[in-house]
Amino acid sequence: MNPLDSSTVAKRTVLAEPYSPKKKFVDPLVTAKGEPRAFAPFVRLQTLWFNTGTLCNLTCHNCYIESSPKNDRLVYLTRGEVRQFLAEVSQLLGAPIEIGFTGGEPFMNPDFLGMIEDSLSAGHRVLVLTNAMKPMQRVKGALLALNERFPGKLTLRVSLDHYESAGHEKIRGPNCWRPAIEGLRWLAASSFDVSIAARMAWDETETETRAEFRALFEQLGLRASADDPTELVLFPEMDAQEGVPEISEGCWSVLGVTPSDVMCASSRMVIKRKGASAPTVVSCTLLPYSQAFEMGMTLAESMRPISLKHAYCARFCVLGGASCTSRKR
Repeated sequence: MNPLDSSTVAKRTVLAEPYSPKKKFVDPLVTAKGEPRAFAPFVRLQTLWFNTGTLCNLTCHNCYIESSPKNDRLVYLTRGEVRQFLAEVSQLLGAPIEIGFTGGEPFMNPDFLGMIEDSLSAGHRVLVLTNAMKPMQRVKGALLALNERFPGKLTLRVSLDHYESAGHEKIRGPNCWRPAIEGLRWLAASSFDVSIAARMAWDETETETRAEFRALFEQLGLRASADDPTELVLFPEMDAQEGVPEISEGCWSVLGVTPSDVMCASSRMVIKRKGASAPTVVSCTLLPYSQAFEMGMTLAESMRPISLKHAYCARFCVLGGASCTSRKR
C-alpha cells in the first residue's frame, strides 16, 4: 500500500458506509466507526529482524507466531539470504543497526551461527530471542567463541514466562523450566549479555512481577536489572481480540502516544514463506502470516507508512506500549 495524503483519507471517510463491529480492522483507511485510521510513519531503520523459521522445540500456549515442532509455514532462512539483506543495510544506511533474530527457536536453524557471525562482523549489534534450551546448549562452544570475539555486541533475550516453574510450564509445557534455567545459569556464568522476556498473563501488578523476577535474577547470578524495561521485557497478553479498539488518527493525542514510537516506524522483519522462491519483508515480528503487511522483496521497498489495521497493532504496540526491540521507548 502506497502512502496516502490526508485529502484521500478524508474523502474515504466521508464516503464510507457505517461498519458493523464485525468489520473492525478491515479497511486500511478508515475504522469501523468511519474515522481516519492511524498510520505509523516510517522514520528510519533501527532494527532489522530475521525470522529464522517457525520450527521450535516447544509448543507454547498462545505463541504470538504459532511456533511448534510441526509449524514450518516460515521455512529456514539461509546464511546467503541473510547476507543479501545485510548488504542492503550497508548500501542504504552505511552505519550499524540492531539485527534481531527470532523464530521459532533460532538455534534450530543449521545456518544460524553463521548468520550471527556475519551480522557481528558487519559491525551490527545482535539480539537473539531464544528459550535457552537444548538447541542453544548444543552449540555452547561456538556461541561462547562469538561472544568473546565481539564483546558487548551480542545479547540473548531468554523467554521465561513466569518467575516460577509452575507458571512458566503452564504456558510452555511440562519439563521445560529446568533446561531453561540451566541455559540461563550457563549464560550468566559465561558473561553473556542476557535479558528476559516474560508475560503479563497473571493476576499481578507490574511492580509485583518485577520484584519476584529481581529475586530470581539474584538467585541465578544474572546481571540484568528487573527494573529496566529493556532487560526484563514484560509483554502484554494478546489471546483475546474481542473488545480491542481500533486506533484512529485522533487516538494519538488522546493516548499521549507519538506515532514515531510505534515499533513498525523503525523496524522490519525478513521472512521466507514455505514454497516461496525468495524471502520477503513484513512490517513487524507479530504479523508474518498476513499478506496485508507484506512490504516488498527489499528493504528499500518496505520503507513506507503502515496502516494500523490489525488488533495486534492496537493491543500490543499502541495500547500495550510494547516493542520487540531492545531500545527504550
